[in-house]
Amino acid sequence: MKKIVIIGASSGIGMRVATDFARLGWRVGIAARREEPLKALKEKYPDRVEYLTIDVTTQDAVERFYKLIELIDGMDYLLYAAGCGWRNPELDAAVDEQTVLVNVYGFTRIINAAYKYYKQTANLHRGHIAAITSVGGVKGIGISATYSASKRYQWTYLQAIDQLAHQQHVNIAVTDIRPGFVDTPLLNGRRYPMEMSVEYVVPRLEKALLRGSRVSVIDSRWAVVTALWRMIPDALWRRIELTDY
Repeated sequence: MKKIVIIGASSGIGMRVATDFARLGWRVGIAARREEPLKALKEKYPDRVEYLTIDVTTQDAVERFYKLIELIDGMDYLLYAAGCGWRNPELDAAVDEQTVLVNVYGFTRIINAAYKYYKQTANLHRGHIAAITSVGGVKGIGISATYSASKRYQWTYLQAIDQLAHQQHVNIAVTDIRPGFVDTPLLNGRRYPMEMSVEYVVPRLEKALLRGSRVSVIDSRWAVVTALWRMIPDALWRRIELTDY
């Protein structure tokens, strides 16, 4: 029986992935700050789901992460689905601090802990670290500066972990899943260009996860858009107003 731990499973993509794998008979460990949605999924699949409340920004996050792994008796896959981000053209310091705490500090601690777990255990059976990042890491986006920078950090950190695993002969796959705009609570009810539903995104995400893809952009439209973004020189990029972002 396969086992997956999902950090950030109280709503949106994380909750849907957790539900899908529980339905398929996997052992699923779920975590988030809010307990009620986690408890509800546990009640629906009592023999397959275990949960713990985890705030990735607190000192006990790694300890509780390891405890969740124990509750499902191991971890074949980690999916880091926690994240936050806001439009912040005023550069409000409190908003930026929270974004860094979750998307950089919390992200690093959990991915780091997962790597160390697999370094000790993934000898015969391959482990897998996956994280939902964003296409927003392609360029620095002025009205969401900290968010776009934090996503670029996640890209780079996952790439570095993948290289480190190769150098240290740690038997893991690393997957960076980069969706465009997805209709989840993270969007705060705003409408965005080429917005996708959770129902559309999750099957593509799960396919990338099970295949062990190194990088997966969801979907093909966003792959084209981000490829074009990369080609824009900085002198031109600075003139582009992404007011609808």
